[in-house]
Amino acid sequence: MIDFTPTDEQQALIENIRRFVQEEIVPLEADMDPDAAELPREDFDRLRGMAKEMGLFGLDIPEEFGGPGLNVMTQTLLAAEMTKHRGGLYSPCYGVFGGAGLAQLYGATDYQKEKYLHPTLRGEMHGFFALSEPSGGSDPARAIQTKAVRDGDEWVLNGTKLWISGADRAGYGVVFTRTGEGRAGITCFIVDSDTPGFQVRRVVHTMRSAHYATEMTFEDARVPDKNRLGEVGMGFAIANDRLSAQRIPYSAQCLGVAEVAHQMAVEYSKDRTTFGKPLAARGGIQWMFVDNEMDLRSARMHVLAAAAKADAGEPFRVEAAIAKIAATEAAGRVVDRAIQVHGALGVSKDLPLERWYRELRIRRIGEGPTEVQKMIVARDLLGKIAV
Repeated sequence: MIDFTPTDEQQALIENIRRFVQEEIVPLEADMDPDAAELPREDFDRLRGMAKEMGLFGLDIPEEFGGPGLNVMTQTLLAAEMTKHRGGLYSPCYGVFGGAGLAQLYGATDYQKEKYLHPTLRGEMHGFFALSEPSGGSDPARAIQTKAVRDGDEWVLNGTKLWISGADRAGYGVVFTRTGEGRAGITCFIVDSDTPGFQVRRVVHTMRSAHYATEMTFEDARVPDKNRLGEVGMGFAIANDRLSAQRIPYSAQCLGVAEVAHQMAVEYSKDRTTFGKPLAARGGIQWMFVDNEMDLRSARMHVLAAAAKADAGEPFRVEAAIAKIAATEAAGRVVDRAIQVHGALGVSKDLPLERWYRELRIRRIGEGPTEVQKMIVARDLLGKIAV
């Protein structure tokens, strides 16, 4: 059996992040709106400065781009710790630790790295990831209808993207378009936000706290060929590689808030008395906690197994899919039980449970819904013809 016990170095990082969350992030949230997704600017700048001084800025940035070059396992362990606060599921530590940005840019040209990647890693620019369209997002090989037609040294883009986060505040984005048929007909471009013919607007508010998705349109938007990311027809591989790798820390983030919810419910059950006895003495409550513990342990093993396989340089797409199913589904059940234990208090905004409940529901869809992940696993088990 693989031993997933953190190394001394990993444990030191975990404890530093855990301490930072409890001492710096959680106290600030006490005075923030329960649905806040950003820190006040003064606090953000202060905490980002602290993160840099502690050597914790850009933990998921590869070594060749100025980061510590942490392996997938370490990134996964830290991802779970960074979410252990009210806004942590979709705003881990409110971004004060920086991040790797759009991972597709690591394979960009020198020109593209200089203009987009490096400023993004320094926190000076923000980009968006535009894959989904009104026709769907889980099957980009068929759903993408936004077209790119070459015209000399430029490409002319026409079409619509939907469900794109942060596009209205970004300086550029990675956009997937159709240049041919099927999987071999998807090509990726870096599009500047001020490109004529490109428009972004806020359109859809979601269950996520303080969140909206954007719709974007391209009407004869011209993009220079030097902004093409990768070879013509290689866009599907670029998107797929990113999504598979992201699913592992994405899954770990779900477990982070679920673990806190479980702990909250256990502690509350010891203090809350009904009919002369604490809730913790009730068999029905005890069984909820057992179910929570089993869900969390099982999902955690799946997530860490996927991280281990990725670090070993082996194919891990199936393991990432299983981890995503296990973690998102289990975390939703755990938080649901924690709300039930807390009763009416559980659905109040005095506690973060109701926020996690809403946001975890989205996680079963984001980064590829549960049903699509099952298709990935089934295809591996049975072969493409069978599924």
